[in-house]
Formats: sequence, structure tokens, C-alpha cells
Amino acid sequence: MDFGFDERTEELRTVLVEFMDAHVYPAEAVYSEQLAALEDRWAWSTVPVLAELRAEAKARGLWNLFLPGEHGAGLTNLQYAPLAEVTGRSLALAPAALNCSAPDTGNMEVLATFGTPEQQKRWLRPLLDGQIRSSFAMTEPDVASSDATNIATRIERDGDEYVINGRKWWITGALNPQAEIFIVMGKTDPAADRHRQQSMILVPRDTPGVTIVRGMEIFGYDDHNHGGHAEIVFSDVRVPAENLIGGEGEGFAIAQARLGPGRIHHCMRSIGLAERAIELMCERADSRVAFGKPLAEQGVIRDWIAEARVRIEQLRLLVLKAAWLMDTVGNKAAHTEIQAIKIATPATVEWIIDKAIQVHGAGGLSQDFPLAAAFAGIRTLRFADGPDEVHKNALARAELARQRSRRG
Repeated sequence: MDFGFDERTEELRTVLVEFMDAHVYPAEAVYSEQLAALEDRWAWSTVPVLAELRAEAKARGLWNLFLPGEHGAGLTNLQYAPLAEVTGRSLALAPAALNCSAPDTGNMEVLATFGTPEQQKRWLRPLLDGQIRSSFAMTEPDVASSDATNIATRIERDGDEYVINGRKWWITGALNPQAEIFIVMGKTDPAADRHRQQSMILVPRDTPGVTIVRGMEIFGYDDHNHGGHAEIVFSDVRVPAENLIGGEGEGFAIAQARLGPGRIHHCMRSIGLAERAIELMCERADSRVAFGKPLAEQGVIRDWIAEARVRIEQLRLLVLKAAWLMDTVGNKAAHTEIQAIKIATPATVEWIIDKAIQVHGAGGLSQDFPLAAAFAGIRTLRFADGPDEVHKNALARAELARQRSRRG
């Protein structure tokens, strides 16, 4: 078994780590200051220091690393995974600096794989160049969106157009005025097979009938530093029929294809976030004294630190295995491992951040440290791309079937 990364991965990782040390970490405070000074607080992608970081990233060949094939850097899932981990250490800034931030990454994957040449020219090219942003409109407030077949938004053909009616929420990035295009999932044929009812369609932000109702908050955080999470109403929204992605009834399959690489990205970035939380925890433990001795010498603190290291090493190996399987046998064959990392990652990282907060005391709950915001963000992963319970149920069903087949 070879646990080393290949030469190209090591080269890119070296360049990326140097870029983080020299440019990204020093820019974090500047980014916060410039973001606070913006007239439009949602327009995070217009912050001057971010433009500088993007130029530096492009010059170093660190642009669009997430995307395989001719449109991106051509990396495999296994090659990109450790790079995603590094960017997770500065989650608000590094992925965006490399044009590797969600939901744009997933949307670019959809357009690169399923988009027509015209759709790719109109929307994929400016996304690849970092000129615009995008959002993915799937989740709805009036149905249990953990079951994607519940989606109620209608996409109805009317001559040379489609008419969209529905309400979406938690649409990440949609409050950013630079999010010029939405990929909307809805039903084109409610009478079809339950996995063939849905379709995806491109809706420009400025289309009449598109209304941004409000921004949603996560434990009080509005996430304006990456475009927030919007509630949107689509009321008799008309777009050309050529805006449909793929064919009618292909929306569910496209959504599933979009989730595989995205889970690797989310999980590895989360591991990077956990690594930084461990660093903060150790630094705090070394610098504070309680009951006559440093926190670093307290048995319970040492237990947390040791347990954090064990858990993160286990998780990283599981995620890398999933990435390797996706590359070698395909997403479908790697389905069990993809579900496993979706279940394991938020629980593991949430536990580590929780302990880091505890070591920081009341300060860990405050805006003076990044831990509280990180905790709120990682908690959302237990919902994002499907609740843990959905994946556990499917994973258990597959395991039961496998064990039954072994018994004959």
C-alpha cells in the first residue's frame, strides 16, 4: 500500500502551502476590514485584496484546481483532495482565491459535463475566469428537501420557453450581486417515474419574476463573506427552452453526479479546518494557566488533543480512499465510501472544533476567534447534500444486503 502523493500533487501542494503562508493568512484580517467597508456587504467577491490573491494564484498555476478535464487543471479526485485540505485552513478566503469555492465548483462541473456548447460559452467560460459567480437553487421551504423527489417547483414548457414557478431557500451565494446565473431544479413532469420528474434549467439573475426575499442566518451568522444564503421566489419566470441542462427528466441524475466530487471537496476542506482548530487548541493550551498549571498539562485537555489527532488521521484516510475509488472504479462503485465520508466528516470535525472552543473558554464563543463561526458552518454539513440520517439509512440498507448475500 502506498500512502504517498504523486509528484504533481506534491509540487502543487508545495506551491499552495507557500502561497497560503505568504499571501492568504496575512490577508485574512485585511479581507475582513475591506469587507466591512463595502457599500454592498454581500458583494464579497469585489473585495480588493481578493482580486490581488486571485492574480497571485493564477500566476502560480493554482487556478481551477478542482475541475478535471480540458476546462480545469486536469487533476484526479485523489490529486485534488490534499490541495482542498490546505485551502480549508482559511475557508472564507483560500477557496475563493483559487476559484475553487462552492457552489460555483459544482455548477461549473455541471456545465462542463452536461452543458451545451452555447451554455458553456455564455456561463461556464466567465465562471472559469472568475468574472461572475453562480448559485444552485434546489432546497425548498415547503417540502422535506432531504428527499429530492419532493421538489415542488414547476418548470413547464410553453412554446419556445420554459416557465418556472416555485420558492427556494438556503440558496448559497445568491445575495451576491455577482451571482449572475442560477441553476434551478424543478419538476417538468410530475407524472413520470419519481426519479425522472425533475429537470435543471439556467435562470439569469435579472430575469423578470426572480425575487430575492431575504437572507437566511445560521446560528446568527449571515455568511455575507461568501454571499449568504437566500430565499428566492420564482414567479412566472420565463427563460428560453435552450436554457434546459441536458434533457427533461435528467435533473435528479445530474444532481447525483454533482454531489460526488463535491463531497470530496467539502470533506477535505473540513479536515483542513479541523487541523487549524487543533493548532489553535494547542496554542491556547500552552498559553493559559488554570489551577496552578498550564492547560497543556491538564489530563483532560491532553486527552482531547490526542483524540483529535487520532480522529482526524482516521477521517483523512477514509476520504482519500473514497477519492481513490472514485478515480479507479467510478462514483457508483464508490457510493458506500462517499456516503461514509458524508456521515463521518461533520461529526468528527464538529467534535474537534467543540473541544477547541472549550479550551478557549468564553473567548471561543466570541468573534475574537474563528471557532464559533467554524462550528456553525460545520454543523450545516449534517444537512447539506442530504441529512446524516438519510445516508446512514442507505448505508445500512446496503450493508444488510451485502451480509445477506454472503449468507446465501
